[in-house]
Amino acid sequence: MRMYIGRHEAVSDTDFVELALGTPLDLWLGVEGESAMEAAARMDAARDILTDNPDLPDRVSRVAAEAIEAFAPEIFNVIPLPTRRPARRRQSRGGVAA
Repeated sequence: MRMYIGRHEAVSDTDFVELALGTPLDLWLGVEGESAMEAAARMDAARDILTDNPDLPDRVSRVAAEAIEAFAPEIFNVIPLPTRRPARRRQSRGGVAA
């Protein structure tokens, strides 16, 4: 089955995230082996994008929450752990609590 977002085909999880955010993940996460100059340029571009799109962090949070809700619902089905009773203090042979 082919999945499309607008006119773009999403063939991987990364494609879905990048199409939802409108930016490539490498812009935010970097790439292995990038030089200091490449990292500085990447971070400058990221700052420019955040300046132009101040609601982007909210969109990222929404996409992440929707993905977790859709693909990992067991995370939201929290089962409380049984509570342990405090250990009773034992009395020593002399009648004084240990």
